[in-house]
Amino acid sequence: MAELNYLVGGEAGQGVQTIGFVLGKTMARHGLYVFADQDYESRVRGGHSFFRVRMSDSPVGAYSPDLDVLVSLDQRTIDLHQSELKNDGVVIYDPDKVTMPPGLKNAVGVAFEKTATETTGNKIMANSVATGAALAIGGYDTGILETVLGEEFSRMGASVVDSNLKAARAGYEYIKTQSSSAIKRPINGDGQKRMLIDGNGAIALGALVAGCKFVAGYPMTPTSSILEYIADKGRKYNVVMLQPEDEIAAINMVVGAAYAGVRAMTATSGGGFCLMVEGISLAGMTETPIVCVLGQRSGPAIGLPTRTEQGELFFSIFSGHGDFPKAVFSPPTIEDCFHATVSAFNLADRYQTPVIILTDHHIASSYQTINPFDLSKVEIDRGEFLTDGDAAKLVDYKRHRLTKSGVSPRAYPFSGGPLVVTDSDEHDEAGHMIEDTLLRTQMMDKRMKKMEGMTQQVLTPWYINNPGADLILVGWGSTFGAIYEAANILNKDGIRTSVLQLPQVWPFPADAVISAIGRNGTRSILVENNATAQLANLIRMETGISVNRSILKYDGRPFSADMIVKEAQKELK
Repeated sequence: MAELNYLVGGEAGQGVQTIGFVLGKTMARHGLYVFADQDYESRVRGGHSFFRVRMSDSPVGAYSPDLDVLVSLDQRTIDLHQSELKNDGVVIYDPDKVTMPPGLKNAVGVAFEKTATETTGNKIMANSVATGAALAIGGYDTGILETVLGEEFSRMGASVVDSNLKAARAGYEYIKTQSSSAIKRPINGDGQKRMLIDGNGAIALGALVAGCKFVAGYPMTPTSSILEYIADKGRKYNVVMLQPEDEIAAINMVVGAAYAGVRAMTATSGGGFCLMVEGISLAGMTETPIVCVLGQRSGPAIGLPTRTEQGELFFSIFSGHGDFPKAVFSPPTIEDCFHATVSAFNLADRYQTPVIILTDHHIASSYQTINPFDLSKVEIDRGEFLTDGDAAKLVDYKRHRLTKSGVSPRAYPFSGGPLVVTDSDEHDEAGHMIEDTLLRTQMMDKRMKKMEGMTQQVLTPWYINNPGADLILVGWGSTFGAIYEAANILNKDGIRTSVLQLPQVWPFPADAVISAIGRNGTRSILVENNATAQLANLIRMETGISVNRSILKYDGRPFSADMIVKEAQKELK
């Protein structure tokens, strides 16, 4: 596998994300596989930000810590990241802003701001100078880059596009004419067209395709871009997007819209989800299907608001007061973020209950090349609705009718059909408040009966079985890319390794987990971005099986494959 790894670093406000995204998109257009992740502080300007872009002739799903090219927009980037450079790695820096440490090889000075000012009359174009220089170091021409820049800046007008193109060409030509010895051999792509999309973008697309018609949310990292995407596209697809005063209002709006009959969703993070818990319970009691995206970040409290963590597994599963059925999806890849969102809406409607899509900052804000979604395979299941043809049922309609499955047929409350009544207090079949002990028991049993059907339809864990394995790596959510790559490395090193990844954590797929790790004496290592081994505890609680070891990381940063390999090798010594 041939690959190049870039890191662009600087202060917030210097265009770090723009350079990284444009490079990633350009390489994707060259037919390469791309994985890009970003790290930034919780501030508008200043601090330290970086954007990593990994490009390869083979699929990649995690970042690599070994850099081929370091683009330094400030001194701190050199100080923090020079140790990550490979022996033949190249640094591109602005000598007017950055002082190279003694002994650092392959450093190429490009006066980003000065060149931008001389070329365009505006030093703000310095990031495009850096982009052109970075592309030249990779050995690529500017044709596709210029197309991408045109697309990215077209909304700002022709003059802005022209200035960015001039700046990028200047940076490119400087490398070609003054530092040609630093240019690397380009990696050939396969010519295939792929999407470059982040996890939040995939979720937003999934919601639109699933027929979501109402979204309410209060912006909170890392799910804000879901709300922004829906707000941008909503008019075109007849979606109502509202930003209310807080998360309490948002969840209650979503419950109200779903009660009225439309597919409705919200998106938040841990602190906002805390405020939504009562509304989640309201949806459970009224049997209203809603979808909530919970994007995890480092806690507790504000914690590290722009960093990643998997600290809310139990919080998502057991959120809400009292017992009621719910499902929790944990998509392992950016592509699965799309499919999980469609599945979440279908499951919510089918069982008339809340469904949570549990993501984290890493998968939410990372970009990956994926094949275009096959929309012909998308199925929409609205569950059991009464129609005009059900005239007999419409006469004596009871919203919470007792059924064997626990699912009662729904009716649209404002369609001129039957009167639809429900209540946040315990209620009878017709939806009227009661305090009778027998009816209370019957209604609880009815609601909890849904868990049987939901358990039978739980998503199958991703099991990559290596017969006779010495080791099985277990994870959930965004750790899959690093785990899968680590398993491939271990297998090449002679350590037979299998992988078990959970795309859905509730209802818990106990039988599949027992089948995978509860036999043959294979050593199991669980990989999680939290401090308390939450999945390990859930596995023990639901199956009685204790994993042999947990590799835990809770510094706000994601796993790399190398980290997992080193820890796994220690376990097997």
